[in-house]
Amino acid sequence: MSQPTEQSPERPSGRAVPTSADVARLAGVSRATVSYVLNNTSAVRISEPTRQRVREAAKELGYVPHAAARSLRAGHSRMVLLPTSHVPVGPLYSQFFNDFQWALRRLDYTVVQYGSVGLEAEEAARAWAELRPVAVVSLGEVELTGQGVEILKRSGARAVITLGTQRVEGTHALVMDQGRVGEVATEHLLATGRRRIGVVVPEEPGLTMFSGPRLDGARRAAESAGATVVPLPLRYEEESADELAARWRELGLDGVFAYNDEYAMLLMRSLQDAGISVPGETAVIGADDLLLGRLLRPRLSTVRIDMVVGRELAELVDRAVREPGAAPLTRDLLDSRVVRRESS
Repeated sequence: MSQPTEQSPERPSGRAVPTSADVARLAGVSRATVSYVLNNTSAVRISEPTRQRVREAAKELGYVPHAAARSLRAGHSRMVLLPTSHVPVGPLYSQFFNDFQWALRRLDYTVVQYGSVGLEAEEAARAWAELRPVAVVSLGEVELTGQGVEILKRSGARAVITLGTQRVEGTHALVMDQGRVGEVATEHLLATGRRRIGVVVPEEPGLTMFSGPRLDGARRAAESAGATVVPLPLRYEEESADELAARWRELGLDGVFAYNDEYAMLLMRSLQDAGISVPGETAVIGADDLLLGRLLRPRLSTVRIDMVVGRELAELVDRAVREPGAAPLTRDLLDSRVVRRESS
């Protein structure tokens, strides 16, 4: 296979594609200087006026560095592959991933989101490996295996990082203890005297990786106190919430952990419309500590979840890329604590 070069192939329109040599001539510098400036190389000292001149020349010519050629020179790419989420994610996680991607960009990485719907285990790893990323950050929706990690590393990935509910051999693992979220929420309801507690289990596809452990955590807390937990399947739709609220008194529930704040707000409105007082007849608690929960009346009790911040995860990616031989790191996340407000 021929390797990429920086010749000047003809565009379909007949205009030549600008090269770094063109930029160097226009800026009056060497091609090496152009490379140092446009690749943000910090090891070489270049004056700010020279940097500005090179950037202006590149902009004028419409020059864009060749990613494949750059990867060949460096021995690896600067691409961080982030499999896209195919499950509903709330505002807390959306903000986290936005911060993470901005932090990676500031560290001069290119973030590529990969649609992994329908891919499983090694099939996903092979698909990701085809793009030759320098790092992969997997969110746990595709179950990576040790074999999959090996496939990625043999293809040139210097770092494989998993952010999920389980540790994966050979990766830097950030483990989210979802069970603890359900446990502390239920402990709070028990402390307020509630004995028959509902736990919302979202019916939306893909949320089982979060809702299952949260239900298990709630059951552990209830069992130790001799209380009862009742799973409550619920779609994120008004009709589904209204149907559940219509059966509420049949179920005999005096408290509910509603999976997160969004489901809690949905359910609480339906309970109030059905004439069930909150917290008088039923206490309600969510999770994520969203602003909207503080604007409700009664204000929503919640579980505040302290995740790793995006900047910290980006720095872990950068450190793992620079030190590919370092021993895999495992770190437990999700320090969960209750914020009690008027709904419980």
